[in-house]
Amino acid sequence: MKHILIAEDHAVVRIGTKHLLKSLIPESQITGVDTFQKVLLELGNQTFDLLILDINIPGGNNTKMIETIRIKRPDIRILMFSSYDEQLYGLLYLQAGADGYLSKDAAEDEFKTAVLSVLDNKKYMSADMQQININRLINPKEFLPDPIVSLSPREKDVMNLLKEGLGTAKIAEKLNLQLSTVSTYKARIFEKMGVKNIVELITKIKLIDS
Repeated sequence: MKHILIAEDHAVVRIGTKHLLKSLIPESQITGVDTFQKVLLELGNQTFDLLILDINIPGGNNTKMIETIRIKRPDIRILMFSSYDEQLYGLLYLQAGADGYLSKDAAEDEFKTAVLSVLDNKKYMSADMQQININRLINPKEFLPDPIVSLSPREKDVMNLLKEGLGTAKIAEKLNLQLSTVSTYKARIFEKMGVKNIVELITKIKLIDS
């Protein structure tokens, strides 16, 4: 029997995910939680084969979640499940130690493929992302340098929250950082991205995505 933990704070998404998992793996035990603290509590109490983790889970929302989870359960398979742009965050979270990245916009068949791939000890990203990475390897000169690549994982976490419209104080609270530290990250992000304000930052990200 497979033991699966769903970390998702939206009840409708959590219920829908559980329904899909049950149709895919009928003989499975599925637990749902809505905060990162509850993820850690469950991992401390029970062994799970798979964790389906929303990037924006309350109490988490950064790549450090992966490291924290691996300390508790080194062998657990982790599938990131997010509405955030895969081109911006997919490879970042795979590099941080996740086993797969799946968009919440994915079709049912892709959801099932992602789950089975990760459970089968394979890495997963969408076919589109695989093709993009292949093209980058084959024809690197056709791809303009991506300034986002120069950002550290923590700077990307801060940039993600800036995109959502959060202020410095709220970001500091969410990431458990000092205000001065967040201000420093923000200044570095603007410098590396070549922008002067949030509007220019969001516009630059959209241009990179297009």
